[in-house]
Amino acid sequence: MTPRPPAAGSRLSGKLGLSDRIFAGLRSRTLLTTVEAGLALVETELEGEVRSADKLADVTARYLYEAGGKRVRPMLAILTAQLGRGTTREVVEVATALELTHLGSLYHDDVMDGADKRRGVPSAQTVWGNNIAILTGDLLFARASQLMARRGERAIQLQADTFERLVLGQMHETVGPQEGDEPVDFYLRVLADKTGSLIAAAAQSGVIYSGAPEEYEQPMVVFGEKAGVAFQLLDDVIDLSPDPSETGKVPGTDLRAGVPTMPYLLLGHRSDAASADLRARIDEGQERIAAGADPSILDAALAELRDHETTHETLRLAHQWSQEAIDALAPLPDGAVREALTRFARAVADRSA
Repeated sequence: MTPRPPAAGSRLSGKLGLSDRIFAGLRSRTLLTTVEAGLALVETELEGEVRSADKLADVTARYLYEAGGKRVRPMLAILTAQLGRGTTREVVEVATALELTHLGSLYHDDVMDGADKRRGVPSAQTVWGNNIAILTGDLLFARASQLMARRGERAIQLQADTFERLVLGQMHETVGPQEGDEPVDFYLRVLADKTGSLIAAAAQSGVIYSGAPEEYEQPMVVFGEKAGVAFQLLDDVIDLSPDPSETGKVPGTDLRAGVPTMPYLLLGHRSDAASADLRARIDEGQERIAAGADPSILDAALAELRDHETTHETLRLAHQWSQEAIDALAPLPDGAVREALTRFARAVADRSA
């Protein structure tokens, strides 16, 4: 039996602590109600889109949806839509399509990363194998494209451009930096493509499909991309968390799979022998795991990295990108939406899961 999703209305008071961190104390108390009502519409749409007449596809496509999720992207689309006519039918459909795109990417990411868990449940490829997991992701991408096609050429272009960046980000992460690439700068570009692009598309789409002033679009693109990078940098810190019940993943999943994270990359910027030794031990452990060794051989090194200065530096970087996202909001009118977006940018860089 697969886990059931929480009620739509509970999402903002759950992950990220959004009701407390973003909406509590806002000058407009109606905004929380408005956003939750919009998310309920998206949730209904999502539930329909992940279902299929095909028995296998119906089970696999619903699997990660029913495991829950933060619904960050639909929330942003609905929130920025309040700068215009509000939560239109177009906003709901595009928000759903972008969340389907995100959901599909998780199936692919877990295959490429060799992740054992996602959202607190066994990852799809551990249940059905890599091929079915990849094909399920493809199916969800197709459903997202169908939804975008209803909204016309601009929506299709937005989806295609965003999807291209997602793929390029994953491709670049897979092959790693090339000659002449500075590893940290390269990694930040990967984060902007893999995570920031989809969050930016969500924030922008709320403006577009609510008929908000056109001059708000580019600030929302910049805001979303920088908030997305901040989100992922904080994920790199959370990846080292010793408590899988908080994160839904085995501690150090990314590094055990050979995927670099910012705390690890920053070790290369330090000249002290202890940092060099720690990086060498992580490298050796990754090579042994790739050759078939038990991933637990990295436990001690990852515990050391968790307390290392580079992990604290990563946290500071997350806060820096969060502030840059907030700075991008300057052209927006003062009010509840801008205030909520500001709180959102702060929350993504200060969360525990």
